[in-house]
Amino acid sequence: MKITAIGIDLAKSVFPLSCGNARGEVVERKLLKRAQVLEYLATLEPCVVGLEACGGAHYWARAIEALGHRVKLLSPALVAPYRKGQKHDRNDADAILEALTRPTMRFVAPKSIAQQDLSELHRVRSRRLKQRIALSNQIRALLHERGLVARAGMPGLRAAVTAALADERNELSPAMRELLGELMAELREVEARLKTVDQRLGEVARHDERCRRLCEVPGVGPLISTAIVATVGNAREFKSGRELSAYLGLVPRQHSSGGKTVLLGITKHGDRYLRTLLIHGARSVLYGKQHQTHPRAAWMTRLMAARGPNLAAVALANHNARVLWALLSRGERYRPQAQRPATRSFPPRPSSAGAAVRRAVAKNCSAPQTP
Repeated sequence: MKITAIGIDLAKSVFPLSCGNARGEVVERKLLKRAQVLEYLATLEPCVVGLEACGGAHYWARAIEALGHRVKLLSPALVAPYRKGQKHDRNDADAILEALTRPTMRFVAPKSIAQQDLSELHRVRSRRLKQRIALSNQIRALLHERGLVARAGMPGLRAAVTAALADERNELSPAMRELLGELMAELREVEARLKTVDQRLGEVARHDERCRRLCEVPGVGPLISTAIVATVGNAREFKSGRELSAYLGLVPRQHSSGGKTVLLGITKHGDRYLRTLLIHGARSVLYGKQHQTHPRAAWMTRLMAARGPNLAAVALANHNARVLWALLSRGERYRPQAQRPATRSFPPRPSSAGAAVRRAVAKNCSAPQTP
């Protein structure tokens, strides 16, 4: 029978394939070597090919689409429930084929080469940032073991090391002073490399039209704009801004049953790096000069007063994610709304059912009476 869908379990050397027909039945199974995959797919009529969104998936998606097929990437977490029996290559390929044919399945958009370049720059930046933090913490710990305490922040650490090396009355031995000098030189080298990556990302943000439009949103700069373009592209895989926010893990997770809605903390799904950037961008608005001129300044002020700055930062990051989806998917520019004056915090909650009745009675009594 005619093959209309193929599920491929990506691997390093051997690729299992499950080929299905229009009714979703498996009509053929193959085990191909890496060099044989594209040769086999080139002999088939155009069909839908399903791949798990894992390492190398975006390369294979571009290569298979060049042959005329339509490629859909699936999250491994959404494929696992369709696996029948134990985990092995054949069952994995069958599960991909089964998940591919589900009408309500959600898919991952394949990345272009430019998107992968941006994403890899951010991954390198994340690694170098962790190296800088690890080095600074190690230097602080070594100073603390000799009775020297550095202030918080990189300037405080540099000042503490400089003062410790200049003071000959402390317990720093010549070997320890030499080691501190080597660690500080290594820290300066990591910081220089980190600055180089930031400059390259800033250069991309200045030349990319989408990034320039995203940078107009308060709390969004070159890092966030390039990271979200590298992750979601034009964001048209998401039907709404809430879907993008849920994908990034910025919406409350639910534990609801029996008609009772229970909202907990945020889900923390998706890309932790991008979610962290969005939350830090929101904090810069809450504590910076943009707070007073922000279109939602009154809302942020009420939320900070009622629930604290951390929850307000996450809520603003959630709002910014929805705005970014609208700008990317519609190709529009940021249009801030007029700022509303702050009146009071949250409206008072009724302490009992009788309070709502009393307010309704008072409203009716204050209304003008018709003759």
